[in-house]
Amino acid sequence: MVHFVPLIRRRVKRDNCRRPVRLRFLTSTPLDIARGSGTYVGISVLADALRGLGHSVEIETPRRHFRLYTAERLAFNRELRRSAGFDVTVGFDLDGYGIAGGDPAHVASLKGVIADEVRYERGFTRLTMSLQARYERLHARRAARVVVTSRYSAERARQCYGLREPPAIVPELIDLAQWRRLLAQHPAGSSRFTVLYVGRMYRRKRVDVLLRAAALLRHGIPALEVRIVGNGPHAARFRELSRELPLEGVVTWLGDVSRAALAEEYNRASVFCLPSVQEGFGIVLLEAMAAGKPIAAARAGAIPEVAPHAELAEPESAEALAAAIEALYQSEERRGAMAAEGYSRVTAFDAPSVAAQFLAAVRGAAK
Repeated sequence: MVHFVPLIRRRVKRDNCRRPVRLRFLTSTPLDIARGSGTYVGISVLADALRGLGHSVEIETPRRHFRLYTAERLAFNRELRRSAGFDVTVGFDLDGYGIAGGDPAHVASLKGVIADEVRYERGFTRLTMSLQARYERLHARRAARVVVTSRYSAERARQCYGLREPPAIVPELIDLAQWRRLLAQHPAGSSRFTVLYVGRMYRRKRVDVLLRAAALLRHGIPALEVRIVGNGPHAARFRELSRELPLEGVVTWLGDVSRAALAEEYNRASVFCLPSVQEGFGIVLLEAMAAGKPIAAARAGAIPEVAPHAELAEPESAEALAAAIEALYQSEERRGAMAAEGYSRVTAFDAPSVAAQFLAAVRGAAK
């Protein structure tokens, strides 16, 4: 089992540990589940958990909005100014690159490494993400310290951004009490063997691999249903592939859904699937574990760190992913054991515990 711990082990005085810390969060990530996806969830849950520990968090987001997300991010950063009213400023991803230099209380928290993500994209998405990666590199190099969510991301950040010091590693988190309450309030079931995908529709998520795996499985698993939650730049191409295969009656496209509807989808699922070839962490893995669902996923990115108990398949291979899903279909015992292991493992990522780790990682910048 992988243990996530801060790389900072500096002692602090007892009275300083108890003093409430005033944190300023900077993020241009849309603060809604539809557009902000896992990044939004991670930031909002972290802020709430820190407040629950007695600290104060103010979140600054763009006041002006543009159709082009990258333009909105850059405009937001041009308008940012330093503030003396906080103990520590945390800029997420690229946000804060312009005010980070020379500020000993500025932390760059990378929810993913954009320079790593962009390798798997094409066209206009690749162009805009490449520009964002340039500014994230500036942010990471100028900040007093850098925090990432996995060993995988730490290594990619060092390689892509030339960091002189190793980043602190603090995992993503989940509010288990809230999530399990939501699951209990929104039951759902299905008579079919249901495979669930949740995530933004980027090329690197490899939803196409899941679709091709479904085409291979539909005869061997007559009651197969694949339900896909999310939207994004590559959604139209994925849907076109689904029509070409064809997968009518097998695949259900749900688009963006509410948290309540998402809880229903996890409850309905027999297996959760994440075929992505690049994940800096994968909050959806925590959601699936907390819902007591077995997982089939690609052996790529941070997925083996977060869910080492999952049925892991060779990335980019529809045949390997189909075999992983079929292995779970054939063994109810294996599904049950994996669900139980994930349900137990996810407690290490509960929000209060991880928020305390995050505070320890950034506290040095508040001195």
